[in-house]
Amino acid sequence: MNLRKITSMTMLIAFVLCILTTVILYIVPHGRVAYWADWRLWGLSKGQWSDLHVNLGFLFLIAGLLHVFYNWKVITAYMKNKSREMRVFTPSFNAAMVVTLIVGFGTYFHIPPMSTVLEFSESIKDAKSEVFGEPPYGHAELSSLKIFTKKMNIDLEKAKSLLEKAQITVENEKQTIGEIADANNTNPKRLYEIIKPAEAKKVGNAPFPDTPFSGFGRKKLNDICQEFGLDIDAVIKGLAKENVTAHGDDTIKEIAEGVDMDPHAFFETLHSVVTAQK
Repeated sequence: MNLRKITSMTMLIAFVLCILTTVILYIVPHGRVAYWADWRLWGLSKGQWSDLHVNLGFLFLIAGLLHVFYNWKVITAYMKNKSREMRVFTPSFNAAMVVTLIVGFGTYFHIPPMSTVLEFSESIKDAKSEVFGEPPYGHAELSSLKIFTKKMNIDLEKAKSLLEKAQITVENEKQTIGEIADANNTNPKRLYEIIKPAEAKKVGNAPFPDTPFSGFGRKKLNDICQEFGLDIDAVIKGLAKENVTAHGDDTIKEIAEGVDMDPHAFFETLHSVVTAQK
């Protein structure tokens, strides 16, 4: 067998598969959504696609290093000038370096078209969040049935009864929502839909949380104020005092981007405004 040919073919196959996994991870829903709805493509979950991408990347890296070793003479030839003298910073090398730096700095500083690529991915992921739904809180699928029902103000015994009627087998209340879903060939989202009727009715508005909740960035300021019984005009005025311009129809993500902040970082500002009004 020719190791040089095997190396080249391995690098080619790994490269093609890395492109495939990159495209899939580019469009996959956000982790919280993917795990909650048990999103899969061709039978593989988001975590499995991510693992495959990492290992294929390492395979490509190893094959690439071997490829450089077997083709060192050809590569060094690219670094020689017309006098056949070795030069690292040849016009070709410099052009390649400039292109790489442009992409790197453009990504870091969110400059188009690099930022456009990232924003398009986010828009796809957000659209999938609308389709598959958001979990009630981050990694809810990792909570035991007992903890989940407590957090969601659901009667545990009624929840068990509803699951039993839906032919969902539960070994014990210490099983996580994800484990129960896996054992019954369903997903955490479906389990929540089954037991949700056992949720106690809320009296008045829920208190404003101390940490960002699931899907916070995609919610409109109007919707958040309505959900927690806040005066929208007072909130907008409070944000203005913090040098934040906001409108009721703006999403939290849009408001945060207007002040160069991450939605989760902006939560602290909004929380302080809400707290000051109480």
